[in-house]
Amino acid sequence: MHSQLSSRLTRMAVYAMVSFNVILLTVNGVVMIIVPYTWYELVPGVTDTGFFNQHFVRDIGMIQLFLGLAFLVGMAKPSRRIDLWMAATVWLSAHALFHFWEVAVCISPVSAIPRDFVGVTLPALLGILLCLWALRRSARDNLIEGTAPLPSHI
Repeated sequence: MHSQLSSRLTRMAVYAMVSFNVILLTVNGVVMIIVPYTWYELVPGVTDTGFFNQHFVRDIGMIQLFLGLAFLVGMAKPSRRIDLWMAATVWLSAHALFHFWEVAVCISPVSAIPRDFVGVTLPALLGILLCLWALRRSARDNLIEGTAPLPSHI
């Protein structure tokens, strides 16, 4: 009974984290592509980072869109999950670390850390948790099936 409840709660948490990343990243990417100037004006702190550059905003919008789709496809296709989620999480983590670096070298104020948390740091943290969950699940499934504990490409 306890194991079933724990498994169900874990599954719900995974779906919630994936859903958050899919919705946030995909919607953000689509808005950046379709209405880049509106995005630039509305997202707190963006105007502090430099002049509006439509090409740059749309480039990053395409990245955001593909990251969101990577989490969606990874949820739907377990065989591709680790690859997709790891790739997306590497970019999200580098992006979050870059924001912290800007604060550390006084390019951005300390107030940027909480301001950017939901849109920058949280997706990276969720990606890390999801990757750890996927790796653990893959190892467990492979042990049950009698194969190597981790995929050979890792």
